[in-house]
Amino acid sequence: MSATKFLAGFLVGGAIGAIAGILLAPKSGEETRQMIADSAKDAMRRADETVKQIQSKADDVVSDMQKKGDEIRDRLQNLINQQKTATVSEE
Repeated sequence: MSATKFLAGFLVGGAIGAIAGILLAPKSGEETRQMIADSAKDAMRRADETVKQIQSKADDVVSDMQKKGDEIRDRLQNLINQQKTATVSEE
């Protein structure tokens, strides 16, 4: 599952749950508006935390891929150098 789909599902599920809870609760208009505001702030905070976690994991993956790419490049360069040395020795 992609991070985008997960985040979208997370936000939609949170919003639906918050709305259902607010609409089904026997509260006054002022209390309901305050609950909506609090729920929206909480949803934004959770979404921000989730985005930061995903970004951190993505940064780790990119860093690992860069290290592996550097290792592969170094190995290829060593093989090329060995081949050049072997070719020069044969001549």
